[in-house]
Amino acid sequence: MKRRNLSIKSKHLINLFALALIILFFIFLMIFKGKLNNVASKAILTQVDAEIINSVSTYVDSLFNYQTNNSDYHLTLLEFGSTGCVSCKRMEKVLTEIKEKYPMAVNIVFLNVTLPENQNLMKYFGIAAIPTQVLLDESGKEFFRHTGFYSTKNLSVQINKRIE
Repeated sequence: MKRRNLSIKSKHLINLFALALIILFFIFLMIFKGKLNNVASKAILTQVDAEIINSVSTYVDSLFNYQTNNSDYHLTLLEFGSTGCVSCKRMEKVLTEIKEKYPMAVNIVFLNVTLPENQNLMKYFGIAAIPTQVLLDESGKEFFRHTGFYSTKNLSVQINKRIE
């Protein structure tokens, strides 16, 4: 009888230990998600071939280099997301508010990552998770990036740093 009770207690302890490890793993993921996303983005960038880099670079320059294409915009906000993503849906309101707040200063472009035509842009920018916001300056160069939901207030701070 003692041996059976000991076996039940040891199984219970093993289960508690396994549960604790799983919880610690998720805590670790939450704490280091930004760093993990950066590592994943860099890994994606190393796999992009020169042809994609050249073609997308030319495309980005032609559309978002406002110094050469004589547009009135000062910045571009690229929102990489999906129509089925919950956080991306929350970002829709933020994008609308930014568009209303900076109608002639910020060009907002939503890029649905599920569409084949946006895959090379994802690779070029090293997008590993959605939603990801990428801010480009007036010459079409990236100066800020954030992954996950980002409030209108926080995004406005980043925009104001460049347009004021």
